[in-house]
Amino acid sequence: MRIAYITPYQGPSVLRQRPIMQSRSLATTTKVELIASLLRSNGHEVELFSQGEVIENSFKFYPGFAETDRFDPNIPVFYSSAWPIKRVNGFWSCFTLKRLFNSRHRASPFDLVIIWNLQLPQITCALYAMRDLKVPAILEYEDDRFLSLDGSRPNHSARERESARRFLQRVPGCMACSPHLLSQVPSSVPKLLLRGVVGRDLEAARGSRKTNRVLFSGSHHKQYGIPALITAWTKAALPDWELHITGEGPETAAFRKLAESNPTIHFHGLVSRANLVQLMASATICINPHDTSKTPGIVFAFKIVEYLASGAHVITTPMGPIEKELEAGITYMPDNTAETICSTLRQVIDGKLYERTAAKQVLGVYGPENSAKSLESFIQKSIAQFEKSAAHCGNHSCGCDHAAPRKTLGNDLASSSSSSSI
Repeated sequence: MRIAYITPYQGPSVLRQRPIMQSRSLATTTKVELIASLLRSNGHEVELFSQGEVIENSFKFYPGFAETDRFDPNIPVFYSSAWPIKRVNGFWSCFTLKRLFNSRHRASPFDLVIIWNLQLPQITCALYAMRDLKVPAILEYEDDRFLSLDGSRPNHSARERESARRFLQRVPGCMACSPHLLSQVPSSVPKLLLRGVVGRDLEAARGSRKTNRVLFSGSHHKQYGIPALITAWTKAALPDWELHITGEGPETAAFRKLAESNPTIHFHGLVSRANLVQLMASATICINPHDTSKTPGIVFAFKIVEYLASGAHVITTPMGPIEKELEAGITYMPDNTAETICSTLRQVIDGKLYERTAAKQVLGVYGPENSAKSLESFIQKSIAQFEKSAAHCGNHSCGCDHAAPRKTLGNDLASSSSSSSI
């Protein structure tokens, strides 16, 4: 199948050409790459689409382009243009991302669309695919669209919330990182709990020699608990141990200043995938001091799966119920204050709790082979659900976005490629 994977992906080229570091998500980029690679390993042709949105208002126009530094030479990445004018930016992202997606569909029709989260540009493309192009669109749900960490409602417009709710009721399939997110779609819809994917590179690195190293990997935003982690590390004064921090973000300069007097804290900045795998494989402990959420399960840190797969012991704040076999390698801390992080680090290191790991267990669930099989089964069930709904709806008399049933998923899409372009 030809699959359009529509995500807020941010590859190396867009980082060089657009000021997006403030909205940079390392976890999103990594997980998108791993899932796209799984789809390729299952024999599918995959194209990535991203709005590469610039969130800082300006009058500068950023033309669309294709990624030159591909993570896989067989997976092209296309960015739509961006025009970050206040009250224009969002509309422009929807308009140009849909136009870009449709132009690629006209060149060679897609059989399936996967969208990452419920951002309006992604929903716009998905609804257009189902309604006008007669192509099923499934959801990869990573962050709750209706709740923030503190329990409040996110600052989205009524139109965005309504679009998200409408799409959740019509989506033919949903994969998500937590049961809480999966519960937001109808019970009849095929579902897949996909907390993460273990890359073959990380699987191969498992078994590397561990050192007295604690690793934090991720974007540098305050909600990830980095300032408290740095303060806690200094207070803990752990002899012969080092703290390694990768990633960058809008708070990086302040974090570096906070740690400048401690030689056991090492900042690596943005690292290559190979270097990150090496760091994870050599770390005895990996830590995720994320802000706790009032409603457990509205987010789940994908890196917890990677941390566990590397053979490290994981210290994390709670992120909703997790499979018991994976919890063998986890120590939970109730919050991410400096005092809590400090006491937890001492407890894990002094008591040698880091000897508890769950690499085999997580590989059994989210290893590349099992993940590929689960993903393929989920896709086929979602397509069948779309076609079942289409057959039930017939000639659109119910007013939904489904199409009439199709004989095949591929060749007969060519006739639909002449649909309206915008």
